[in-house]
Amino acid sequence: MSVHIHAARLQDKVAIITGATSGIGEATARVFAAHGAKLVIAGRSQERGEALVQELKTQYGDRFVFHAVNVIHEQEVSALIDAAVTHFGKLDCLFNNAGAGERSSVESVTEAEFDRVMRLLVGSVVFGMKHAARVMKASGGGSIINNASIAAHRIHQGGYLYSGAKAAVSHLTRLAGAELGPFNIRVNAISPGAIATPIFWGGSTRADKLSHDENAGKMAKLQGNLANATPIPRSGIADDIAYAALFLASDESSYINCHDLVVDGGRIAMFNERLSQQQRPQQ
Repeated sequence: MSVHIHAARLQDKVAIITGATSGIGEATARVFAAHGAKLVIAGRSQERGEALVQELKTQYGDRFVFHAVNVIHEQEVSALIDAAVTHFGKLDCLFNNAGAGERSSVESVTEAEFDRVMRLLVGSVVFGMKHAARVMKASGGGSIINNASIAAHRIHQGGYLYSGAKAAVSHLTRLAGAELGPFNIRVNAISPGAIATPIFWGGSTRADKLSHDENAGKMAKLQGNLANATPIPRSGIADDIAYAALFLASDESSYINCHDLVVDGGRIAMFNERLSQQQRPQQ
C-alpha cells in the first residue's frame, strides 16, 4: 500500500516504535515518517534498523534514529524511553508493538515457555507504559498504543499463552488509560486480525534466511488464504494496522482512551467458536 499524504498528522511529534525492523512495526515507521514524526526505531536487529533509518533519512531528512533493545528487560525499555528524550527532547507516542507468535496448548505449556511469552508480550507493554508515563507526565501528555490481537477476544486465533497474554494487554490498556488519563496520557490498543506478515512462517529471523522469491511466494499464498477468512475479501496487510496506529497517535483521536480498536476486516464477527469435529474427543 502506498502512503498518501493530505496533511502531516504527526508533525514534530516524537514517537517510539518497538519491533520496528519488520512487519507491522516497519510499516508503521514508514507511515509515521511520512506524516512528519521524529522517530526512534527500536528493535533487536542493528542491521535492519540502521538500514531503515538511512532509507527514511534519505527520503525525509535527519529525524530518525535506531536504538537496539530487547524489550523483555525493563532496564533496556527504560533506556529506550530515555533515548527518545535525549535525541529529541520529549516523547509524544509509544507504540508497544514488539512480539512473536507461539503455539502452546493447556497440556503442552512449559515453565520456560511461560516466562518467555509473558515477558515478551506482557512485560514489554507493562514496562513500556511505566517508563513512557514518567516522561509524558513531565511534558503534559501523550499517546501510548499497545499491540493486542483478536486472539484476546476469541478462541482459536493464536496459541494458548499468546491468547492469554494478548487478553492481558487489552485489559492492562484499559487500566493504564484510566490511571493516566488525568495526566492527558491516552492509552489504547489495536487488535489486529490475520494480518499477512512473515510471522506466519517464522518471523523476520526465518524470512531473512529465505530468498526474495521464496518470501514473495509465501506471502502471495498467505494472502490468498487469508482473503477467504474475513467478510472483506482480501488479506489484511501491515499498512492496515499502521494507519490505525497513525490515527491513535495523532490529535484526531484526542478523546479516545482505554479503547481496543479491532482491525480485522470483520473476522471477529464471523468467527465460529464451536470446536471442529477433529478437535472433539471421540466418544
